Parts: sequence; structure tokens; C-alpha cells
Amino acid sequence: MAQTLFFYDLETSGLNPRFSRVMQFAGQRTDLDLQPIDEPINIFVRLSEDILPSPSAIMVTGITPQQTLSDGLSEAEFAKFLYAEVFTPDTVAIGYNNIRFDDEFLRNTFWRNFHDPYEWQWSEGRSKWDLLDVVRLVRALRPDGIKWPFASKNGEKYPTNKLELLSKVNKLEHKHAHDALSDVEALIGMTRLIREKQPKIYDYLFENRGKKEVAKLVNLDNPQPFVYASGRYDTAHEKLAVAFPIAPGKNAGTMLVYNLLFDPTEFAELKDGDFLKSLTLRYTELESAGLPQLPIKELNFGRCPAIAPLGVLDEKSAKRLDINLEQVKENYQKLLKNRGIIDKMINAWRERPEYEASKDVEGKLYDSFIPDADKIRVQKIPEMMVEELADFNPNFTDERLPELLFRYKARSFPKSLSEAEQKRWQSYRAQKFAEQAPKYMEELQKLSRSGSDDFLLQELQLWAESIYPEIDE
Repeated sequence: MAQTLFFYDLETSGLNPRFSRVMQFAGQRTDLDLQPIDEPINIFVRLSEDILPSPSAIMVTGITPQQTLSDGLSEAEFAKFLYAEVFTPDTVAIGYNNIRFDDEFLRNTFWRNFHDPYEWQWSEGRSKWDLLDVVRLVRALRPDGIKWPFASKNGEKYPTNKLELLSKVNKLEHKHAHDALSDVEALIGMTRLIREKQPKIYDYLFENRGKKEVAKLVNLDNPQPFVYASGRYDTAHEKLAVAFPIAPGKNAGTMLVYNLLFDPTEFAELKDGDFLKSLTLRYTELESAGLPQLPIKELNFGRCPAIAPLGVLDEKSAKRLDINLEQVKENYQKLLKNRGIIDKMINAWRERPEYEASKDVEGKLYDSFIPDADKIRVQKIPEMMVEELADFNPNFTDERLPELLFRYKARSFPKSLSEAEQKRWQSYRAQKFAEQAPKYMEELQKLSRSGSDDFLLQELQLWAESIYPEIDE
């Protein structure tokens, strides 16, 4: 089957991919020459009656819960549709900051709805790509032929790579920012522009986006400096670093890299405890504590990092980016001679506290893979009808799955619930509503005082009233 590209974007009920929901999904399939294949996709996904969206998110997207009810698929139908019609074999899934945002939402959607959370991006010739870091690298190294926007803060201009601003300055089609389909159209337009104006770097990054290709450039067997564009790096250098691999990351398929724009001996006076503080404190807290931000970062091979050999950073680009190549060479030599400082950074990175584990089953996707003993049962669930689900009570090995199945049935197949399960669902909703409603109503009031859209605020108020759980005593 011929490889195709599928550009997609989401609008969501909030920022947390574990507990917020996809409300709109849009996409367009193209061939490798970026010519459209078939009609674009633009669908809504119904919010279930236990979800209070973030009012601030709704103010941005303009999508109300009521709109998803009248025009949308259930989440179970949505997940099934994606596997059957969108992320088909030999599809390259492409977005803009999708790997850190959109992909996480989809992965959690698949998890809640008993589809494999990972295969849609790697099996049967499938893969992924993220254009945001591509844009960053092109802007830093090969900006010619493309107009680049700036934003301002406190009277000072700084470079920005927001898609709506890139579209505006380059006169690309982008009618409605934060509408999923409009964002997809803008993304394809920006991709065409990069491919047309800078075809060599476009082709290089596309062909070297996979884990194996990344590992050829970033490794400890033959460690070499390379250029690396990431949102974690300084705007002063257009988000570009000259990185050098120093140690394996915490997880398989990751590498800890040092930014050679910084002299490692500058950190020699730090106490052992300061290294850990520098990696755990927020940026504003670092400044007040008188501590520097350590120039190390974990590179994930599976996240399509925008990297290239150091040789692509020519003198012209280095001068424009205010990068002193001679200083980079000196820092490289100092790094090799001062391994003790680097080891302290590595040890501090490994001692960083892990994120607090979720206590709710819907936030436990990454706790572990589903055991082989449960996989056959899990694979059957998305194909089951209401009657089959009503009688389906498997003895799962994975302790997460019984509760996940109960919520799946309640949200997408409520008629499959027994009377006892219906009462249990109402009790669950009541507890969740009691926990979340006060903050929700407080945010509505705050937005009302700030002059936000009255219609959207009223719809959100009505939504809360409509899903208010009534518990029979």
C-alpha cells in the first residue's frame, strides 16, 4: 500500500489529556506530494454526562458541549472510526505540537475505549511526524523564502512560531484559528511552503524522523555534537541548541544531552544539592534562589526530534543566531575534561522525583502494558453490541480494567448497565460533580466579570445544570 500523510488537529475540553476530552477532530489525507486524497474529515465527539469542560478552553474554541451532543459521535464510535478510517496502514500522522499534545489525547481516548493506545503510530507501516519542531529548525537554520512572525511583550519583540501567525504573514489559508479543520488547512499550507522553499532540510527531517534514524546520530558509541531544535531551548537562539549525548535517559529510547552553548565549568561551584534543585525548581524560583538552569535535556527518540549533523550550522546561520562556533568547540573540550561536573548533572537528573501517579484508573495508562492474559478479552470489547456488553463480566488479571469497562459501558452504552450499575454510575457522577463543580462555577463567574462571551457562558451554565446528578435516597 502506498504511504500517505494524514494531517490532523484536535480541539479539546481542557489541557489534561488523561481527564479532558476530544471535542472536535479534523484531518486531511494527502499523498507524499501534499496533494489531497478524498474529502477532509471534520467531526465532533460527544461529551459524556460526567465531564465538566474547562470554561477557559471553551472560550478559545467556541465549541459548546451541546454542539457535540447534537452533531457528534460517542467516544467509543470515535475511537473505532479512527482505527478503521483514519490511521490506516502506511499512514504518517502529522500535526503541530501533536506529539506532546494531540497524540496524548488520542492515546488516552484509545485506552478508555479498549483499543490499543500505541499501534496506530507504529504497526503496519504507520508512523508520525510533528511539524512544530520542523518549523523551529527551519527557522533557525534555513529561513530563506519564508516570512517569520514576531510577537511582543513589555515592548520587546521576540520570535514566535504560532501557526495562526505563520499563516497570516505568509498569506496561507487559515480562516478560523482554533477550529480544527482550519488549523489543518493552515498546517498543510505551511508544510507545502517549507517543502517548496527548503526541500533539502524538509526531505532530511522527514526521512530521519524515526527512532532508528535518530539513534544513528544520537548515541554513546560514537558521540558527536549535533543541532537540536526544541521548545525547551532559548528564544535568543531561535530554540536551537548544539547538543551532545552524555548518558542514557531514565527510560528506554531516551538520551540525556548537554547544550554546548554553555560552558560546563560555570557550574563547578555548585553544591551537590544545588544540581537537584536546579532541575526541580521552576524558572522563577531558580532566579530567586540564585541558581542557574542546567543545560541538560532528555531527548526522546520516539518523539521525532528535529535534529541534524552539526555541519548544517554554517557560519552565516551561526552569526545570525548569535552562536560562537569557536566557543562551542571550547565548551566541547571542557565537557570532555570535566566529567565530574557532568556526572553530577546526570545523577541529579536521575534523582528527580517522578510525577505523582494518578489514583484514578483513567490516568493509569502508563502504569503498565495490558497483560497477555487480558488482551484477547480486551480486543473483543469494541466490537460488542449492547446485549453482549450487558452479559460480559470477565475475570481480568489487570486490576485497572474492571473499572475502565464499567465507565466505558456507562458513557457509550448506558443500556448495557444493570440496575445496580446504574446506581453506581450516578453515585460516581455525584462524587465527581461535587469535587469539580465549585471550581467550574467560580471560573464561569470570573469569565463573566472579564466580559467573556455571554452565549458560551450561558451554555456552560446550562450544561452543568443538565448533567447535575440526582441520587435517589
